[in-house]
Amino acid sequence: MRRLHCFALTTLALALSGPASADETCNSPYISKLIKGQEDYVYVWTLGVEGLGDGSDKLVTVDVNPKSKSYGKVISSVSTGTRAEAHHMGFTDDRRHIWAGGLSANTIWVFDIAGDPAKPKLVRTVSDLGDKSGFLGPHTYYALPGRMLVQALSNTKDKGGQTGMALYSNQGKFLDAKAMPTANGGDGYGYDLAVNPKKNVLLTSSFSGYANYMRPLGDLIKDAEAMKNFGNTMVVWDLKALKPQKVLSVPGAPLEIRWSLNQKDNWAITATALGSKLWLVKQDASGDWTAKDVGAIGDPSKIPLPVDISIRRDGKGLWVNTFMDGKTRYFDLSNPEAPKQTYEKVTGKQVNMISQSWDGKRVYITSSLLANWDKGGADNEQFIRGFAWNGKELAQKFEVDFNKEQLGRAHHMKLGSKALQAKAEGG
Repeated sequence: MRRLHCFALTTLALALSGPASADETCNSPYISKLIKGQEDYVYVWTLGVEGLGDGSDKLVTVDVNPKSKSYGKVISSVSTGTRAEAHHMGFTDDRRHIWAGGLSANTIWVFDIAGDPAKPKLVRTVSDLGDKSGFLGPHTYYALPGRMLVQALSNTKDKGGQTGMALYSNQGKFLDAKAMPTANGGDGYGYDLAVNPKKNVLLTSSFSGYANYMRPLGDLIKDAEAMKNFGNTMVVWDLKALKPQKVLSVPGAPLEIRWSLNQKDNWAITATALGSKLWLVKQDASGDWTAKDVGAIGDPSKIPLPVDISIRRDGKGLWVNTFMDGKTRYFDLSNPEAPKQTYEKVTGKQVNMISQSWDGKRVYITSSLLANWDKGGADNEQFIRGFAWNGKELAQKFEVDFNKEQLGRAHHMKLGSKALQAKAEGG
């Protein structure tokens, strides 16, 4: 284990000398093969619903090239054969595979997307996260050179919010584990992670554990004690050493982290789910990292529940989805110290994830948050919707109704391209 740990740190050290380019605005800077033109596919990681289709979690591929005969339609689906609260996924650094998992278990599914980008294949399962690390509910899959850093939400001991990160090789071999800090203001909670290689910084955020996120939302909100069990911190880590350096107070469950991709910038932004605020994490003049509340999202008193965010490639704009009111908002980040909302639109009765193309002209939105948190009845829309953005208006171009197609609950998305197909000899 000591040798593996040293090897992992050596890999991270080498990574720091690499370029800090980024994939379609929100992926790891170590992912190669950017899609800077028109994407061909959107991969949708989908929660299974009992009695709907095969009832299992699955990776669904949607054709999103307007020139294609199957534009806006499902062209393939790969089932896991089980339900595990499918949630997030991430590319390996070479973009040949997608790692995906669920929040109610510890199995990680690995899909090959290089052989045929239109038809991903399930090629491997990784099932030792709980046994090797003690963590439960893998959430974020973040590519490092030859490695995957996995952020979990919970633990196998009490299914509470204290958790950590696990480091794997791209081949699925467990290498190391790091617990989220509980000293010096740390609460031990985790959610997302993102790196800034030029600053040697890994930044993590915080949410809640299995005992909370697997409960029905209405029931949870009525439990005052349970509502205290949400994260209120972000942590600044030394990326090379994978050691926490500073705990930042960010009350209200800070979720997705987006570093500005502008090479001149050294800041990241997040949104708090319970606080409905945008927070800026930035170095001050002395080099110290600080967190600052820089603005509200909608009316915080109504708890619109900000969920996913997507930053523009130049760091000048930010999309924010709020689950409860079904709105998609756009913020001008020309001055990240004072974001200004310039647009909003109701894009669904419930909305969650949002992804944009590298050029910012296309935006994709899905609907599901968590199985027990999604709305019911007519409000239980399950979809992916594609929009065109001209800088002034979102215009819907297609929709796939996941209820009608018997697929399940549409959650996380990644973009794919025919051009990324590997050569027959594996090139």
